[in-house]
Formats: sequence, structure tokens, C-alpha cells
Amino acid sequence: MPCEKFIFTSEISRIEMRQFYPLILLTISNVFMTFAWYGHLKFKSTALWIVVLASWGIAFFEYIFQVPANRIGHEFFSAAQLKIMQEAITIVVFCVFSVLYLKEDLKWNYLVGFALILLAVFFVFKKWD
Repeated sequence: MPCEKFIFTSEISRIEMRQFYPLILLTISNVFMTFAWYGHLKFKSTALWIVVLASWGIAFFEYIFQVPANRIGHEFFSAAQLKIMQEAITIVVFCVFSVLYLKEDLKWNYLVGFALILLAVFFVFKKWD
């Protein structure tokens, strides 16, 4: 009997942990995406075709994490929930990237705009039934 309880509890823990995989994978994906889309802004003297190819190469790694995140995530979340989760993660990753990598300030109006987008997370994930 105690062994059965442990196996059942262990199975629940794996299922509960699996729900966090999309969050983790989407975060990693967004780090690659942000560098692919905005990292080249520090290299303005580099030829455009070079930064396009470099960005494309970085974006490949984004997809390595994005696709499994959505595949696994769709077991637990709707497509709309996955999309809004991705957008919220994108904003957080971008804010950190903008300040630390690009050395740009986050102005109050940017933060208000980002907060309104994050408010969408509430409306998408709230059970209205």
C-alpha cells in the first residue's frame, strides 16, 4: 500500500511539473527571439545581410524551444492562453534585455503600456464560467 501511494503521488508531481515546462521553454525561447530581433541594434555598422543571417541563425534556436513549449503546453492550456503567456514572457524578457543589453531606460509610459498588455493575461486565464 505505501508503495502505491508513492507511485501515485510521484505521477501527480510529474504531471504538475509538466505544466511548468511551457513557461520554462517559452522563457528560453524568448531570450533567443529577443536577441534575434534586437541584438543586432548594437552592431549598426555591420552589413544588413550579415545581421539578417545572424538573426535567422539565432531564431532557429528560438524555434527549438518554442515548438515543444506549445506542443506540451497545449496539453494544459488553450492556444489563446499559450499566446498570451508568450506575450507576457516576451515583455518581461524584453524589459530586462533593453535595460541590461541595450542600456536603454524603461520610461513610465512604456511600463504602463506593458502593464496593460500583462492585464490581458488576467482576462485570458480567468475562469468566467
